[in-house]
Amino acid sequence: MTGPRYTPLAQTLPATVPFVGPETQERQRGTPFVARLGANESIFGPSPRAIEAMAQAASDIWMYGDPENHDLRHALADHHGISSENIVVGEGIDGLLGYLVRLIVGPGDAVVTSDGAYPTFNYHVAGFGGVIHKVPYSGDHEDPSALFAKAAEVGAKLVYLANPDNPMGSWHTGADIVAAMDALPDGCLLVLDEAYVECAPEGTAAPVSAGDPRVIRMRTFSKVYGMAGARVGYAMGTPDLIAAFNKVRNHFGMNRAAQAGALAALQDGAWLEHIQAQIAEARERIGAIARENGLAVLSSATNFVAIDCGRDGVFAKAVLDALMAQGIFARMPFAAPQNRCIRVSCGPASDLDAFAAALPKALAVARLG
Repeated sequence: MTGPRYTPLAQTLPATVPFVGPETQERQRGTPFVARLGANESIFGPSPRAIEAMAQAASDIWMYGDPENHDLRHALADHHGISSENIVVGEGIDGLLGYLVRLIVGPGDAVVTSDGAYPTFNYHVAGFGGVIHKVPYSGDHEDPSALFAKAAEVGAKLVYLANPDNPMGSWHTGADIVAAMDALPDGCLLVLDEAYVECAPEGTAAPVSAGDPRVIRMRTFSKVYGMAGARVGYAMGTPDLIAAFNKVRNHFGMNRAAQAGALAALQDGAWLEHIQAQIAEARERIGAIARENGLAVLSSATNFVAIDCGRDGVFAKAVLDALMAQGIFARMPFAAPQNRCIRVSCGPASDLDAFAAALPKALAVARLG
């Protein structure tokens, strides 16, 4: 034997990742970024109470975390007014998407998403042999009606929709999504990614029952709660679907410090409101910087802003590269026509000052090229 006997599916998969991390790019550059504005982390940081809770838990880090995530699940249940049986906790939404796809999707099964939407979902689908069907955005919004129509056309087992949307920052009202769900075909599960919903206007969260068998809703502590590095996410769904996660999840995947930090963050409503105000202020500042340079911005319900560079993806990539050369880490959408934009995360004044200084130089370089 000369090596491992990979599965036929594994042999067909490319050795790629959905996102190249900023750390990789810093190693390639040989220097750290001046401003890290590309990963939609909360640069404002987590609640001081969460930091304290994680520090205290660190002394017990020799112990495995509670495999049932009991305290956090029950606190989340109280927070949402549902049963703990409706909640599963996992290693961020990314981890939960992987478990869900493993439960639902087999080789050849159809799945529907938007062209240019969150690529990690596609990564998991490909990893389990699913077939991805895509629909285009409509006016820089994901299009629920088109998604559900495509799901009916191809017999999809899952359909993915992010509200608010990444990478554009656009959103639908929760009531509009619920109304569109009337067209969701039987046997198709809506994966409703609400990672940014705490940044969004009132009424964005879909008013659906946790017992609605048509949908599983996913939330995270990585965005407004400022705990991206702790990897804490959770999903809300019917008890039978939630129980099925126990068949495939990593039961010790959540470490003690992450559980303690998320529990403390959830209980610090004052910090949440403070960060929501900081995000709103930063969105305004990013918009002002863009307009000062003759660019337009898309309205955002997230902790980032999509800036329309006014041309095509080639030009936007040149702007992005020129920002990177100045130490500003940002990203851009993958698919046309949304790739005419760059995407800039909200951050403190010092980071946005650095972006403001770099953007006119980046535009000048891109226009020359």
